[in-house]
Amino acid sequence: MKLPKAKNLNSEKYAAGLSLFKQKVAKIKLSANESALGPSPKVVREYIKVSKDIKRYPDSNGNLLRETIAKKFKLDKSRIILGNGSDQIFELICKAYLDKKDEVVVSQYSFIIYRIYAKLNSAKVVYAPENNFTSSVNNILSCVTRKTKIIFIANPNNPTGTYINKEEILRLRRKLRSDILLVVDDAYFEYINYKDYECGLKLFSNFKNVIITRTFSKIYGLAGLRIGWGYGSKNIIDSLYQIKPPFNVSRPALFAAAAAIKDITWLNKEIRHVKKWSKKFYETFKELNIHTNKSSVNFVLIKFDRVKKTSKQVFYALAKAGILLRQMDAYSIQNSLRVTVGNSKENLKLIIELKKILNV
Repeated sequence: MKLPKAKNLNSEKYAAGLSLFKQKVAKIKLSANESALGPSPKVVREYIKVSKDIKRYPDSNGNLLRETIAKKFKLDKSRIILGNGSDQIFELICKAYLDKKDEVVVSQYSFIIYRIYAKLNSAKVVYAPENNFTSSVNNILSCVTRKTKIIFIANPNNPTGTYINKEEILRLRRKLRSDILLVVDDAYFEYINYKDYECGLKLFSNFKNVIITRTFSKIYGLAGLRIGWGYGSKNIIDSLYQIKPPFNVSRPALFAAAAAIKDITWLNKEIRHVKKWSKKFYETFKELNIHTNKSSVNFVLIKFDRVKKTSKQVFYALAKAGILLRQMDAYSIQNSLRVTVGNSKENLKLIIELKKILNV
């Protein structure tokens, strides 16, 4: 008997951060770059209120949230599109713009989902080498060919936590052909406060060949609700709306996100917490001879080349103690782990366990 046969999809599979280890729920999960403090209490109240009426379909275009975003960032509402996480925006971009034989350029250690969606849409992915785990504009430009269609860049980048300055990312756009779409992922921009840095939205909101994406999964603590958004020219956004599924964002997510974006006090509390613990992590890892870069985002990439334990040994020892970090095998970053900044109790527990493992 012949059965339906799926296409042979030549693509990697996204491996989410673990929640279980040997069938036991992790006590402390520092593997997924989730918010340290969680959502604002105002958001939780709004979610509970709206969840009482979940028999209703959501507004397919998310007008209330789009209006809230437009007012907050002084944007054109008609140029905003909402997605089931910013991941879905990347998926829509690839579906709308990529054909077979097109090429997509990504940085060597960029977010894995870019290359997954590119490959699922029959494009070739070209990797631009990084300099000290930082995206290189020169290397990206050297990868561009007549087949290049899209360039994805997260600034700051996940999983490395590094960023490129505003002059460099503007130079990238200027040096590219006008028919190459630049996708700037602003997922972690709220945590960065350097004079030479500027978020994609401020730099490119008036460009016709750039789309900027943002998420409510990180600083706003809404990862479980899956909601993100994109901003681009009317032509770009209209092309994405042609293939956007109806009702792609749930009703509770729409209202919770609208409440989240209004609570500046909670947002600043999260930023202060992450800034404090990023500094503490850097100092502690330096004392333990664990190599890392200074980070202002809510995660840190750490390497174990200078200690007697490997990243794998440390990962399993921590997991046994109920603490989960992110392994970097999928990114081909050797002997390394990614650590998310958790709440104060979780962070202290991590430091204590690391010292035990390394006999410090």
